[in-house]
Amino acid sequence: MKHRHRARRMARQALCSLDAQGDQALDLAMGFIRESTEPVETIYEAERMLAGAWASHAQADEHLARLSRRWDVHRMPTVDRNILRLAWWELHTGYAPVRVAITEAIRLAQEFSTADSPRFINGLLDTVSREMPGADSASGQPADEPLDDAPLDDEPDEDVYDDEDED
Repeated sequence: MKHRHRARRMARQALCSLDAQGDQALDLAMGFIRESTEPVETIYEAERMLAGAWASHAQADEHLARLSRRWDVHRMPTVDRNILRLAWWELHTGYAPVRVAITEAIRLAQEFSTADSPRFINGLLDTVSREMPGADSASGQPADEPLDDAPLDDEPDEDVYDDEDED
């Protein structure tokens, strides 16, 4: 498993903790990540993902609530809600290409949520990506370019396609 997938896993766990405990638990959530035995680059990515996704969770919730007409965001399973928040942040900051952000969210749902969750998350994030600035209005397909000046690392996020565990 590559370091960015591991980072997403840790960020998702910490987001679930923050979801239950609120802002006052941010230091504890960051501590959870820092105390990991993961490599330094994985810890750095997880901290960055957690900080970004948590800072924008209210915006993400508002957008997701508008799109999921039949599901109030707070009625969604905690794991799904936080996978969606993380992917929403990745999509809206350009942290990862659209296809990678959605595929990683689906992968997290397959690992940690219900059998129906991957399809639900895929559908919702597909809609989010089609509404983003830069989506090709003719095809409805999102452009795989960052939406702002958020730096992307030089290493492609190929872990999406790597099913082998390095552990």
